[in-house]
Amino acid sequence: MPTPATVPALLVAAAERFGDRPAIEDGDVRLGFRDLAAAAERAARGFLAAGIAAGDRVGIWAPNISEWVVAALGLQSVGGVLVPLNTRMKGREVGYILAQSRARILCTVEEFLGNRYVDLLRDGCGAATATRPVADLPDLERIVLLRGGAAGCQTWGDLLASADAVSAAAVAGRAGAVRPDDLADILFTSGTTGKPKGVMSTHAQNLRCFAAWSDIVGLRADDRYLIVNPYFHSFGYKAGWLACLLRGALNLPHPVFDVAQVLERIGRDRVSVLPGPPTLYQMILAHPERRRYDLSSLRLAVTGAAAIPVELIRRLRDELRLETIVTAYGLTEATGVVTMCRPEDDPETIATTSGRAIPDVEVRCVDPSGAEVPRGTPGEIVVRGYNVMRGYFDDPAATVEAIDAAGWLHTGDVGVMDARGYLRITDRLKDMFITGGFNCYPAEIESILLGCPGVGQVAVIGVPDERLGEVAMAFVVPQPGAAPTAATVIAWSRENMANYKAPRRVAIVDALPLNATGKVTKFVLREHPAAR
Repeated sequence: MPTPATVPALLVAAAERFGDRPAIEDGDVRLGFRDLAAAAERAARGFLAAGIAAGDRVGIWAPNISEWVVAALGLQSVGGVLVPLNTRMKGREVGYILAQSRARILCTVEEFLGNRYVDLLRDGCGAATATRPVADLPDLERIVLLRGGAAGCQTWGDLLASADAVSAAAVAGRAGAVRPDDLADILFTSGTTGKPKGVMSTHAQNLRCFAAWSDIVGLRADDRYLIVNPYFHSFGYKAGWLACLLRGALNLPHPVFDVAQVLERIGRDRVSVLPGPPTLYQMILAHPERRRYDLSSLRLAVTGAAAIPVELIRRLRDELRLETIVTAYGLTEATGVVTMCRPEDDPETIATTSGRAIPDVEVRCVDPSGAEVPRGTPGEIVVRGYNVMRGYFDDPAATVEAIDAAGWLHTGDVGVMDARGYLRITDRLKDMFITGGFNCYPAEIESILLGCPGVGQVAVIGVPDERLGEVAMAFVVPQPGAAPTAATVIAWSRENMANYKAPRRVAIVDALPLNATGKVTKFVLREHPAAR
């Protein structure tokens, strides 16, 4: 059947198609697809009672919980625009995004990971006043707590209770007025430099992109999808609960990645789908008690563009018996997905590339003048197609800088495309460093270093060098039971890669610093004492 072009149309279609099949299981909360549509409709009436008009922005600052999904669907059903907020952000950072987006409502939780979010926001942006929930945010009219309670805030129950004053016909009218090209969300991203910029995506873009994503990975109505990737990120939101809604899969939200908890949940909840960054799978395989957990239900893994050893793909197939393993590449400015491997690809292709373009999307590697480079030659990755963002919110200058006159989105990523059209991500333009006149790409060096005996995880940065300008420095997490030294890693590197790429400095560490999406935070490594 054709993919619905708006979120309210998708809700109706999912309720009709999947009925009472389970849609979300979150602790004691059990919602079928009809239940989810009904809960979203009530939330929509609550937002109408709060005065939300089509195009108004609402922020959600919360971990992966069922209320997150219900609030987002209710908001989008009446033409509101979702602004997801990173759960690791502090009050001042969230305040900046709320101010930039001119959000009228913030949906959050009382506390998460020891942080009291309302207090953080007020500490960073001014205490509440008689007329404002946060002093320095004039557009923010109310804070709604999805869970918990705090002075000066409305509870989620209060918002839902206010729905009684709004008719179902009012919601149906607003839902019917939502058009495919209306904005569905604004995801803020730092991009390559500067303050976060708001990436605008429409209903049709999201649904078309992740219908294609779901088709390629083979997501099914009988799948049980443990969503560890955070909902504030397109991986947990669009490739997560939105994909579940498209295909009828069960959404199992998981708020914090802990390897032992995830291993236990796989068996208990019969998890079949577990996407995540490569570090997630490496940590699962390395867990010393992995074999005592029942992982037999797992069948599908999807991971992102990062250094992935071929051996990891083989181990996922051989040891975890995964039926499908797919790698992909995307960015927020391209609605989250650009290229994907296909399930039939061989392990080396899956490990060493991020696949080929999704249908109806063009991808090239170009030189600084914008001309396409020969296959096998590094160049900046550019993308053109229906998935390219509508632009940066209230920032036409940045939009023109990112999307050229011919409609190509300049990603800032460096890649190499092979003769088949498969893309290998080399690095970020900003992460590239130059050693003695040679371009060095950390992701390429990391990929090689993963073949070094005893190396479990690795991250590479450029550090200053008086003679060569910059040289590679590697931060290495050993494999369980291994004890590589800086000297052995440096010696192995000199034998296995060009001299200018080989790390001159190595630090053996217990763990790499990760952000909430599981990516290594290299700015933290640059501040590490060993890097100075």
